[in-house]
Amino acid sequence: MAGTTVVVQPAPKAVPRVTFWTTGLCDCCQDMNNCCFAFWCCPCHACSTTEKFGENRCLPLVDICGPAVMAAFGVAICVPPVALSMRVAVRYRYQISGDICEDIAITCFCAWCSWCQMNREITQRQQRAMVISSQPVVPVVTTQPAAVIVSAV
Repeated sequence: MAGTTVVVQPAPKAVPRVTFWTTGLCDCCQDMNNCCFAFWCCPCHACSTTEKFGENRCLPLVDICGPAVMAAFGVAICVPPVALSMRVAVRYRYQISGDICEDIAITCFCAWCSWCQMNREITQRQQRAMVISSQPVVPVVTTQPAAVIVSAV
């Protein structure tokens, strides 16, 4: 009895390229302007970082006003929600390794350093993605052909 053997191989998968933060959490001295801005006016720094990332500029104000409102309703909040979601979004967009537990610990205990690191990361990734072309752009002009009338005689 002759049998047919069928070999099925799994299709190749595209494995996402995992990267790491380009600067460390405590590497604030690499960019002193960023560091001083975050130290002297962290809410303004957080707002500008959020805007640079493409989100609403006023979003980090929730981290400031949110705990007061939540405390008024008797709900304790210890994790700054916007800082945490921004950190997760930066990691996701740039495929940076890490996990949610690490993000929670960093945003709770090192908020200023976290915002500085995110700002440096966004700045460096945006500089790398800039493409400048010296090729002239030729405009394309399309015209519609004239209508043809066919009559039956």
